[in-house]
Amino acid sequence: MGSGLSRRGVLGAGGALAAGAATGAGLGTAASADAPMVATIDGTVPAKDLILHNGKIRTFDNHNNQVGAVAIQRGRIVATGRHLGQVQHAVHGNPRVIDLRGHVAIPGMIEAHVHFVSLAIRPGYHVVIEKARDIAGIQALLKTRRHRGVPPGQFVTAMGGWHPNMFAEHRLPTLAELDAAVPDRGVLLFQNFTGPAVTNSIGKAFFEAAPVPSVVAADGLIAAGANAEAALYNLRIQQTLEDKERSTLDAMAYAASVGITSVLDEVGFPIVGPPTPTQALSNFDHYRMYDSWKALHAQGRTFIRLQTNFLHNQNDINLPELTQRLLNQFQLFGDDLMMTGAIGEWGAPGDGVGPVWLKAQQLIAAAQWRNNNRALSLAALEAEIAGYEAMDAQFGIKDLRWRIDHVPVVTTALLDRLEAVGGAVQCGAFSYVSGTGTAAGAPFRTILDHGIKAGIHLDGVHIAPLNPWFGVYYASTGKNALGNVINVGQQITRDEAVRLYTRENAWFLNMEDKLGTIEAGKLGDLVVLDRDYRTVSDADLPWLQPILTVVGGQVVHDTGDLRHHH
Repeated sequence: MGSGLSRRGVLGAGGALAAGAATGAGLGTAASADAPMVATIDGTVPAKDLILHNGKIRTFDNHNNQVGAVAIQRGRIVATGRHLGQVQHAVHGNPRVIDLRGHVAIPGMIEAHVHFVSLAIRPGYHVVIEKARDIAGIQALLKTRRHRGVPPGQFVTAMGGWHPNMFAEHRLPTLAELDAAVPDRGVLLFQNFTGPAVTNSIGKAFFEAAPVPSVVAADGLIAAGANAEAALYNLRIQQTLEDKERSTLDAMAYAASVGITSVLDEVGFPIVGPPTPTQALSNFDHYRMYDSWKALHAQGRTFIRLQTNFLHNQNDINLPELTQRLLNQFQLFGDDLMMTGAIGEWGAPGDGVGPVWLKAQQLIAAAQWRNNNRALSLAALEAEIAGYEAMDAQFGIKDLRWRIDHVPVVTTALLDRLEAVGGAVQCGAFSYVSGTGTAAGAPFRTILDHGIKAGIHLDGVHIAPLNPWFGVYYASTGKNALGNVINVGQQITRDEAVRLYTRENAWFLNMEDKLGTIEAGKLGDLVVLDRDYRTVSDADLPWLQPILTVVGGQVVHDTGDLRHHH
């Protein structure tokens, strides 16, 4: 294995990046005047030595303890206790001390199945609109983004992760409404993988005269499919690496603002080479998609933890790409801010069916890599479990953490079989967006009561949002974005849902020894909330706001609600 080290990097083909290249210096600083500046409560660059006290700090440790204070030194938690006096001794020097003023704190939230790097390379000056409650809210977000410094000729964009069901009017904005928000720059809102999209007057003129023109209706609507994809293409071809670095910093800042401190990226539908006019929002070059993240990481400017899975979509029995990946890549290679993961969302198409899918499982098992697939039906779940059983009999996979994601339908017998080969499930909560009673997402209660290793994900950011509180809301209420109970009888408690997003999801990154709980020895990642998730109403639960997000002892999101003192 050592003989291949010089050929292998964190992400391989895009150029090697040595483990430990970034230690976190300068976390949260902006790439340009357009990127959000992250600062501590007193406006200074964050430090790694930090004490938080006078809070309700829910640790999610083995005893489910709640403490009042936590001390972090050199990026790791060194002590917890009831009050400040019990933890002060653990930090030498002059740590930053923050009074939580009774607020609830939880471990940093982990998204263990997300297409996050796609969000990080969105074209234009991107804004996430998933937290807007209505058209007026969308307008306000677009207007704010415009006034953060969008140069002439550039677009304000909002792509993927949202659905009209999430807004009061249950529709897209119109051209006139977009003009009212941003009259002097182009605007493009793009839904789902292939549209529909909508633009303003400047955008309409641009897209109709673009190298690959789009048909734009009088109200700004661009139909899903070829016309929307052409609009996306004409913005993608304008992107520079600097643009992608800015978007990457924006994506990290948004993640921190909703309490996400770590992500496991599941790639997308991979293509090779530059954009073409027929590619969807979920298509991108899987060899080059991490270039901007790698550049920022090398500069010490990344502040959300990224683990990268590798999706392979070749329907070729020889599986040349997957074969070379397993020969020329290390899994779980890098540092605590950026590392490779393993194989997923799948190693070959088929969802448990066909010789190519089976061959991929054989290659992955023989290489002793972690692996995940997705099941969208009971038949797919059963076929994938049968494949896992065959791989265990031939190669032994019980210690490799093979998992199956989404799982909208399960049976106790199938969960028994999956657990017997060391398998686990990632419960999909993305039905919150547009689910119905016959497409209601994972049966959370059945899975948790079974006892199999389980986590939760929203599968953002193409078909569903990133904000984990939408997932906590859906798992605990069974209600979709329209307010209808669709996951009848499968609700879990709010504490159970938060535990899945923290302690349990850490296992899916092979990082349970570093992440997921607030206890001595773990990395100093935690989130302070504006309200207590246990006591807010169901209606308010999706709108909880972190007022402070900490990664490795460094404040990476701060609303200014807390006062700082030494």
